[in-house]
Amino acid sequence: MTGIIAFFIPLLFMFAIFYFLLIRPQNKKQAKLRKMVSEIKENDIVFTYAGIKATVIAIEENELVIESEGSKLRVLKNAVADVES
Repeated sequence: MTGIIAFFIPLLFMFAIFYFLLIRPQNKKQAKLRKMVSEIKENDIVFTYAGIKATVIAIEENELVIESEGSKLRVLKNAVADVES
């Protein structure tokens, strides 16, 4: 019986370390990004993961119409890496 407990205690300890060092911070980061993307409004400046800096012209259900240096693009909201109001 004590052998089983001695076996599981280090495993539980390692899981707790993984949770607090890897899983929890990643979940917080994803929640912050989802909130930021849901609050995008027209005329916000966005940065995409592809490195494009553009102004939001129109917002659709899951897409944005952005304009950068005279070129209009249609991108998914998930492609937004950062927002500058």
